[in-house]
Amino acid sequence: MSEARIRLDKWLWAARFFKTRSLAAAEVERGRVGVNGQVAKPARELRVGDRISIREPGFERVVDLLELETVRGPASRAQALYRETPESIAAREQAAAARRAEPAASIEQGRPTKRDRRQLADWQRWSASLDD
Repeated sequence: MSEARIRLDKWLWAARFFKTRSLAAAEVERGRVGVNGQVAKPARELRVGDRISIREPGFERVVDLLELETVRGPASRAQALYRETPESIAAREQAAAARRAEPAASIEQGRPTKRDRRQLADWQRWSASLDD
């Protein structure tokens, strides 16, 4: 009796961590996904009970694999495939709070107006040096 297994990149896609399977494989190749504390490859076979860590900007998401699935289904079904650890949930919420607390990036100056472009062109026309 063989134990059911599935490729890491396929499971990450089915669990809706990545939009496409090729994006999942690329992130695994970059070393941003680990299985049971080890760096993994996209073809790594997963088993129920494995612990998967996914590094995202600002925090690391750690999930325990509950079910294997090869088909991408609705989000409610995808969330039943794993359980996020309490430490990971706390880190994710802390990172979200830190993002909300920092000031939003604002553009001080936008695209130059027609008047600004004319002034700049006029300045560039008369700023030539006498050495030329």
